Amino acid sequence: MIHEIIAVGPLQCNCSVIGDESTREAMVIDPGDDIEMVMQAVRKHRLTVKQIVITHAHIDHVGGATRLKQLTGAPILLNENDNALLKMLGVQASWLGMKPPEDVEIDRGIASGDLVKAGALEAQVIHTPGHTEGSVCLYFAPQEMLIAGDTLFAGSIGRTDLPGGSYDSIMRSLHEHVLALPDETLVIPGHGPATTIGDERLANPFLQK
Repeated sequence: MIHEIIAVGPLQCNCSVIGDESTREAMVIDPGDDIEMVMQAVRKHRLTVKQIVITHAHIDHVGGATRLKQLTGAPILLNENDNALLKMLGVQASWLGMKPPEDVEIDRGIASGDLVKAGALEAQVIHTPGHTEGSVCLYFAPQEMLIAGDTLFAGSIGRTDLPGGSYDSIMRSLHEHVLALPDETLVIPGHGPATTIGDERLANPFLQK
């Protein structure tokens, strides 16, 4: 597996470029900004982007998706429960003092149990509402890796005080779905350093019984 993590935009969202070393097919997860940096990684590895997957519709994760689609032709995938947030990108930009991005349109909705693929690589979609209503995580089982969006961080969890957020929902998502994964699972959060399920089960103060 080819996997480059690029911290993009003013909030340093972790954008993942994931490629199959044999077919050179790729998916890009959460291209929130700095699309030229993302494309540099794509070109460096001689990849063809087949899917643009968004973990949730906050501007720092989805703001560059339309530009990336224009450059690659790849469809944009997002859980449709975040449609309302997607229509609020201008409002979200004003919260951060940013210029509004181009409008983003979903090409395909994704839900729990769906698979997203790049060549022989595939990840299972896990719907994890709480940070937003449409938040998803992506679980690459053979690689024992979870792209967690803003649901789980090293030592913390996603905030729930923005529109569509729910503390009760995120706790259910974490305990029923995320913590059901093996302890050795590598977790790539939406921001900040990587961690593992085992480390978070043991030491994350939000996850203690």
